[in-house]
Amino acid sequence: MFAVAIFSFILLELSPIDPVNAYLKQAVISPEQRIVLEQYWGVNQPLITKVWGWLCNLLQGNLGNSLIYRIPVIDVIKERFMASFVLMAISWVLSGLLGFGLGIVAGKNKGSWIDKLVKLYCYILQSAPSFWIGLVILIIFSVELGWFPIGMSVAIGTVSSDATIWQWLARLVLPTLTLSLVGVAPIAMYTRNELVNVLSSDYILFARARGESGWPLIERQALRNVLLPALTLQFQNFAELFGGAVLVEQVFSYPGIGQTAVAAGLQSDVTLLLGIVLISAVFVFVGNLLADIMYYFVDPRIRENENLDRQ
Repeated sequence: MFAVAIFSFILLELSPIDPVNAYLKQAVISPEQRIVLEQYWGVNQPLITKVWGWLCNLLQGNLGNSLIYRIPVIDVIKERFMASFVLMAISWVLSGLLGFGLGIVAGKNKGSWIDKLVKLYCYILQSAPSFWIGLVILIIFSVELGWFPIGMSVAIGTVSSDATIWQWLARLVLPTLTLSLVGVAPIAMYTRNELVNVLSSDYILFARARGESGWPLIERQALRNVLLPALTLQFQNFAELFGGAVLVEQVFSYPGIGQTAVAAGLQSDVTLLLGIVLISAVFVFVGNLLADIMYYFVDPRIRENENLDRQ
């Protein structure tokens, strides 16, 4: 995290973004006023001084103030990240369950029309960009069928605190559906290939020789071996999940951290952009950490090795 913070700050410092011009938004000021603003933003300070100051403020929990929202960056991130977290959490669970299920079904029926149908579905999803899938879903379910509202978390002119839970959920359905469908393909194909490999192993042949077959064979002999790498892959997909959320939130005008990141980039809000980069790094780090913890509970070999080391 320390390296990410320093590297991100240096990259943005080397970019052509001028924080004074971004703050002024083409407003005309006197040269004296510009000098005062440059001193406030530390424009002419050495890079080492800027990095040190940024790290000191970061250790104190101060990420600076947003140029767009005129409030502390941490407050902007708290508000927007919670909206994105709900969207990503539901999508992550749905894509994991659906992808794992499709992978198991395809792997068990290798070479059949079911297997080919699942692979075709996954190839189409993997080759299509998430914003295009979002636009197709938006046109079908909102514009043509009118089943769901078009984008945003609440209706225009409505305060978010006045919206009911059902109104909020209705606007969450299509972004969640889009993000879930995008995440299904990798986990489905990986699970399918893992199951095919497991079913061709020697111990499965031995189990079949003892009379085991069908779903009981997969449930007793193969499911746990397939589940472990699938869980790892799903947790490692946190980075792709975050990137997909950025595009989906743009398509549906969903006020989450992804849409805020795009606004910060387009309007040169450096402090907000740095804060979002750090939060995204923490998000991915937590995903990998959870994967390691899940390994401990799912794979008994890790606990057995730990007990052997203690002895």
